[in-house]
Amino acid sequence: MIEKLLLKLRARDDVSAEEEDILRGLVADTKEVAADVTVVRAQVDLSVSNILLAGLMCRYKDLYNGERQITELHVPGDFVDLHSFPLKRLDHNVMALVPCKIALVPHDRLHAITETHPHLTRLLWFMTTLDAAIHREWELSLGRRTSSARIAHVLCELHTRFQIVGMTQGYSYRLPLTQFDLAECLGLTAIHVNRTLRELRMSRLVTFRNKTVVIENFAGLAKLAEYDSDYLYVDKRPR
Repeated sequence: MIEKLLLKLRARDDVSAEEEDILRGLVADTKEVAADVTVVRAQVDLSVSNILLAGLMCRYKDLYNGERQITELHVPGDFVDLHSFPLKRLDHNVMALVPCKIALVPHDRLHAITETHPHLTRLLWFMTTLDAAIHREWELSLGRRTSSARIAHVLCELHTRFQIVGMTQGYSYRLPLTQFDLAECLGLTAIHVNRTLRELRMSRLVTFRNKTVVIENFAGLAKLAEYDSDYLYVDKRPR
């Protein structure tokens, strides 16, 4: 059930058989979530966190006029709101972008780990700091990167993240997002996203069609984006 979470962790550190059993024991239940359903709402008291098992989710904040900014995309294996454990409520929302399956982890089980298993505690802490690193990179894109570099960067990042959890085929992966969804990630209009994707396709860098990304020239796309995966900390070392 949590195989993709384990792949994500084991890409960064060793997880013993005992620790794996403990992680599996965190899950109290699973739940199917329809597309466009907000799973966690801002400023609501929380007693469970959610692991994304299948699908694609996002964190977002919105304005009174209905405009929304997606601040991070979540792929299977992500603990989408682990930070709700220490915070107890969030300042943002978490939504399913497509039909999803999630695992529910009660906060009292997370608390027990912090009391008895320091290495697992550090691994979970690592995951929240990794989310923060992704947020900083997205902030840089929103503030300083051109529209083509923004799109190139998020497509490179998602390739790395999907690859870690075994969801790529070479330089291709499924991305069940609309161009409107991408626009909300990138601070652009859907029309601008469409135009920029066409330019990237004509430059033979990447194609995004039928909810599938095919990166034809990863080195070229990464150069355009100034993409360096170091902020994803895909290096195995003791945590």
